[in-house]
Amino acid sequence: MPGKNTKFYSLVLIVIDTLVLLIAFTIAYIARVQYDPRPLLSNIHAYDYLYAFILIVPFWILVFASLGLYQANTYNRRLIEWAKIAIGSFIGILLVIGWQYASNENIFPARLVAVYALVASFVLILVEREMLRLIRGLMFRYGRGVRRVLIIGTSEATADIARALANTAKSGYKIIAVAGPKGIAPIELDIRHYSLVETALKDIAQNGITTIIQTDLYDSSERNQKILGAAQSHHIEYSFIPGEAEFYSGKNSVDVFLGYPMISVYQTPLVGWGAIVKRIFDFIVSGLLLVILSPIFLVVYLIQKITSPGPAFYISKRLSRFSEPVNLIKFRSMRPEYGKRDAAEEFADMGRDDLVAEYRLNRKVRDDPRITPFGRFLRITSLDELPQLLNAFRGDLSLVGPRPILPQEVSMAHGRSALLHSVKSGVTGIWQVSGRSELSFDERIELELFYAQNWTFWLDMKILFKTIGAVLRKRGAK
Repeated sequence: MPGKNTKFYSLVLIVIDTLVLLIAFTIAYIARVQYDPRPLLSNIHAYDYLYAFILIVPFWILVFASLGLYQANTYNRRLIEWAKIAIGSFIGILLVIGWQYASNENIFPARLVAVYALVASFVLILVEREMLRLIRGLMFRYGRGVRRVLIIGTSEATADIARALANTAKSGYKIIAVAGPKGIAPIELDIRHYSLVETALKDIAQNGITTIIQTDLYDSSERNQKILGAAQSHHIEYSFIPGEAEFYSGKNSVDVFLGYPMISVYQTPLVGWGAIVKRIFDFIVSGLLLVILSPIFLVVYLIQKITSPGPAFYISKRLSRFSEPVNLIKFRSMRPEYGKRDAAEEFADMGRDDLVAEYRLNRKVRDDPRITPFGRFLRITSLDELPQLLNAFRGDLSLVGPRPILPQEVSMAHGRSALLHSVKSGVTGIWQVSGRSELSFDERIELELFYAQNWTFWLDMKILFKTIGAVLRKRGAK
């Protein structure tokens, strides 16, 4: 939802990035020329050095722009922004070196200047972006540059969006009112509720609304036009966010068909080169991890054999991409006599109706009596999932993807298993870094649908880093 504030912030980033790059070049020159006694390759005057970089910096900024560093979907996501700054800084230095060779003129008085410039540009821009993020958050907290929002809709997405944007210091939005059926406005938020959209539109000026977000189209086209017309007549922003998850696809195209705009929605953006890159990444990284973690594999295997005689591994039939069955490999955490049937049946045989109900609700139970003491340790530390790296290496799974579900869980996905399995299942996933055992089955499905429809390589990197943090904090499966 780009607006004036977003565009202004992007312009501020461009100006400050330019100044910071010049400062980084200056620091690199001073560090090598004035504080390093070793002889220089060539005597480059400071004026000539800076003049050359002033000519090159605009191209460096263009590199940043091409990487999306001036778009809200990048600078609002810290890890993605850091990664792109690193890539942009490296490409920028390559541009400078290329310029030097193409012009046949020395720009750097010594080779180390290029190294210093690379490090300084990355570190300083990182610090600059974090300071601006802090300042921006403080401004939002005190109501400066905040967009006042009216949300219109009838689905659960309406309430979800209101909750997601409620943290003004982080989102830059202040939810003023929600228009829709009774109960659609989250009770925990101090906002106005309108049962009639028409009444909410009349109060736009009174409430100081600057943005309208609509999540559902009404049956009456006249009513929809009235909402859009109100935004236009008040000269405020209007955004339509489909309430159905199927329209959140990150892979779609817009064309004209018989004179009408036609939007073609694909199941997932993970097609073509994206799928190839992901498979290569999975093969290399899982192979390296198998070699590095092999001592841990051996120790766990030996302890498993000593403490709980029986098979060291547990193989479970799961469904992955295109609902194809795969043999999921894990270290066995349950006693050997369990895990051969559906968990609800085994709990029923134990006479534990409470566990049957809990499992049918969440597909997990907090205190599973079938688990061995060492198995509980494996689950808490997530060590039981290490053998799934073999699945990723073989291509059965990806390192990141939706949770591979049991065949009997297909019916619980309410007809969405085809969309869920448009991508390969993963060893870890967005569900694992967003609450894991605390999430209900339906909430987990919604998160995984979002991943399938909005995949990017950067999202995979973010999930992998968050998984490491979750494991270190022992937020393993219960």
